[in-house]
Amino acid sequence: MLIVTGSLVAREDTVEELRRQALEHTQRSRKEPGCVSHAVHVDCENPMRLFFFEEWESREALLAHFAVPQSRHFVKSARELAAEASPIAIFEAAKIQQL
Repeated sequence: MLIVTGSLVAREDTVEELRRQALEHTQRSRKEPGCVSHAVHVDCENPMRLFFFEEWESREALLAHFAVPQSRHFVKSARELAAEASPIAIFEAAKIQQL
């Protein structure tokens, strides 16, 4: 399994549009093959910051997600609406039994 994280900080004048687009993107992404989960959260300490958390079954599923035209469009639009963006981080993970 792959875990993907990233965040965006909106500008005051774009926060509502960025939230709308982020929700649309996550809801669409959840329907893609290989998507285990896809979510966007508002940071409790900075309500202008949106944090993304995704889980994908495989590298192939994630690469297919990155190739979807709507995904590429969201990334481009989100960068235009954001005051700052962190680079995405991708982790390989395996579920373990509870300790």
